Amino acid sequence: MMRRIVVCLDVDGGRVVKGVRFESLRDIGDPAELAERYEAQGADEIVFLDISASAEGRAILLDTARRTAERLFVPLTIGGGIRSVDDIARTLRAGADKVSINSAAVARPTLLTDAAERFGSQCVVASIDAKDGHVYTHGGRTPTTLDAIAWARTCVEHGAGEILLTSIERDGSREGYDVDLTRAVAEAVSVPVVASGGAGSPQHIADVLADADAALVAGIVHDGITTVGEIKAAVTRAGIPCRP
Repeated sequence: MMRRIVVCLDVDGGRVVKGVRFESLRDIGDPAELAERYEAQGADEIVFLDISASAEGRAILLDTARRTAERLFVPLTIGGGIRSVDDIARTLRAGADKVSINSAAVARPTLLTDAAERFGSQCVVASIDAKDGHVYTHGGRTPTTLDAIAWARTCVEHGAGEILLTSIERDGSREGYDVDLTRAVAEAVSVPVVASGGAGSPQHIADVLADADAALVAGIVHDGITTVGEIKAAVTRAGIPCRP
């Protein structure tokens, strides 16, 4: 299977931000402009996450998401503050190809089922933020007792067509992905797994793509440490099939 390189835009207050372990956020730029830039570099997909929507109990910033979608031709996943099937419908109408659901799915797993039945599982992404092997919600602020691997299985059983797995401990650290957790989740589910959290070099991405179907990157491309093209070249050199 061809591996994908996905660029993530963590959005707070309408601006792309980046932090370390979900904290110490710094401004990166305008989401629509950045999305267009990364598509031009060869990104296979873009993820737009309104990272404060759930914690603040508000709806996603659909105007900003819509403006971003209008600039793109590659698939766009949008998430943050999505609590109902109606929210999903609005997000898809705003231009999303897929919708990422985290906190609301933990609160009501049947939301994944309802979404898959209405829109198709191909557009339902279960976003899992994990720390110490357990699931966290509300932008990594609220711990749960859910085991991350078991929860991934449950999400797929309820209709999720993809898992977006983020290691909170590795997020922004540039120490490499949590390969062990990624492998365990990939082996536990039958749907694609997108690995997130910890990319510090193209080699880290090649390493995790031995198990994941896609790798999500943010800080290393935001800060110009590498480009999507350089990442894809490294992945190809490692013998891993990657979209050109």
